[in-house]
Amino acid sequence: MRKLFIIIILAAFGLMLYPLIQSFSGNDHLSELATYYAQKENIEKVNSVNLVTAIVVTYRGLDTLGEVTILFLTAAIIAFFLKGPSTLRTLRPNSEIFITAARVLVPIMVMFGVYIFMNGHLSPGGGFQGGAVIASAVILMFLAFPDAPFQHKFFGFMESISGLVFVGLAALGALIGSGFLDNTILPLGTFGKLLSAGAIPVIYSFVGLKVGAELSNILNEFKSVQSDK
Repeated sequence: MRKLFIIIILAAFGLMLYPLIQSFSGNDHLSELATYYAQKENIEKVNSVNLVTAIVVTYRGLDTLGEVTILFLTAAIIAFFLKGPSTLRTLRPNSEIFITAARVLVPIMVMFGVYIFMNGHLSPGGGFQGGAVIASAVILMFLAFPDAPFQHKFFGFMESISGLVFVGLAALGALIGSGFLDNTILPLGTFGKLLSAGAIPVIYSFVGLKVGAELSNILNEFKSVQSDK
């Protein structure tokens, strides 16, 4: 009966989605808003090779701020509900191969995450992607070294400072620039170079650090909840 019920639910979802799939047709031209963003004069204003990053950080900066806020609230809620005494269990020792691989890969993964959010204005990537890669390195560290101490204060400090700098740069754009999260508060630099696009790489670097710290804290909260099972 349970399998039959699952089949009925899946069939119902299929019937609901079928009209949408049948009527879907790909866009062969940009929308009015996308056309505005892609105009040459607007690209020159932000001076960013990756136009998507420029839109996310500047034109739609409030959305990005909201996403970071939601992630912060998620981390706080998880910490609140998982807070409490935990029962440690005896873990099977990891193999030497796994430990050695983790020692090699963790620094590389952290460096790659930093590279992603520092070059978000030049190539696909950005703060959220780079922060997720850093959190993946933390997962690998937890698996390889389950008894290693977690620097909760350091990650908490990094999260707080990154958030304050992000909001501060956004407010600075409103004060001395043309609007909230205006990237022209810093020199635009040379198009295609690392030091270009004004404040965009700086903003996305701190977004990446904040996301990485928040995800790492979430992972640590789940790691702390252990049972005898």
